[in-house]
Amino acid sequence: MSDDNTILPHGTVVDDYVVERPLGGGGFSIVYLAREHSTDQLVVIKEYMPRQLALRIDGTSVVASDDRHIERFAHGRRLFFQEASTLATLKHPNIVNVINFFRANGTVYMVMEYQEGVNLLGYIKRHRGNLSETFLRTVFLPLLDGLNLIHSRGLLHLDIKPSNIHLRRGANPLLLDFGAVHEMMHSRQFQPTQVVTPGFSPIEQLDPGGYVGPWTDIYAMGATMRACIEGKSPPPSVERREQDNMRPAASAFRRRYSPALLEAIDWAMEVDPLHRPQNVDQLVAAINREPGAPSPHDSGGNILSPWPRE
Repeated sequence: MSDDNTILPHGTVVDDYVVERPLGGGGFSIVYLAREHSTDQLVVIKEYMPRQLALRIDGTSVVASDDRHIERFAHGRRLFFQEASTLATLKHPNIVNVINFFRANGTVYMVMEYQEGVNLLGYIKRHRGNLSETFLRTVFLPLLDGLNLIHSRGLLHLDIKPSNIHLRRGANPLLLDFGAVHEMMHSRQFQPTQVVTPGFSPIEQLDPGGYVGPWTDIYAMGATMRACIEGKSPPPSVERREQDNMRPAASAFRRRYSPALLEAIDWAMEVDPLHRPQNVDQLVAAINREPGAPSPHDSGGNILSPWPRE
C-alpha cells in the first residue's frame, strides 16, 4: 500500500484494540495486525476503507472524499457491517473466525482470530507451482466444505484466489477475506463493491448484468487449483471468452495428476457458467471420482443453472 496517509499508524487504539502494523488490503479495505488491549491477544482487524470513495482525516476518521460519493460510501459501509454480522455466524474450521465487529471512526471494523501460517500465493511462488496432488486434496477438499457452508447460507464469497487462502501447520487451510461476499441471485449491477481478479474471476463477474452464483466461486476455486499446479495465474476469462488458448489441465498435466482431479479443474473452469458444476457437491464428486467411473458431467454442458439468467 503506497499511500501511508490511508493507513492507521502503529499504536492507534480502535475500540479495545491497538494497531501493530498493516498486513495488506485491497481497493475497499485495509487489514491490520493488532492486539486486544484487555487480553493481549493478537488479532486481525479489517477496516472498511474504499480508497476511491473515502479519505482519512485527523489520523483516524474515515469520510467520503467528495459529496458525490457520500451515498455510495454509506451504502458500502452498511453492507460491510451486515456481512460482518453474517460472517460471525459462519463457524467452520476452514473459514476465518470473525470474533467481533463494530462501528468507529466513521467506518466499520471486522475483528478476526489470528493464526500462524503462510499465504498460499507465497507458497505457490516459492515452489513455482508443481504442488502435489496430495497437497491439492489436503487443501481444497476442506476449503470446498467451508464454501458449501457459505453457499448454504445464501452467500457467495466472490474473491477466491491464492492470496485469500491461509495455510496453517500441515497445510490446514483457512479461507480469508470476505470483503466481496454478497447474497445470491443479484446481478453485477446490484453489487456496489465490484472485486475482480484477472485469472480467477469468471466472465459473469465482469459482465454488468451477469448473474453470479455458486458456479462463480467454483470457477475461482478451479483457477486457484490450476495455479497451484502451473505456478501462475490462468488467463483472464475475458481473453478466454474471445479465444480460449488455455490448454486443458487434463492434457497439460496428465502425467503427474489423476484424471479425476484434472478433469474436475477443467470442468470448474468452463468459460460458460452453464457448463460448470452448479454447486460444490458436484465438484467434490468429480474430484473424488473413482478410476474408471463415468464422469459426472458431459462435454455438452447439459447441466442447467437453477438461477435466473439474462
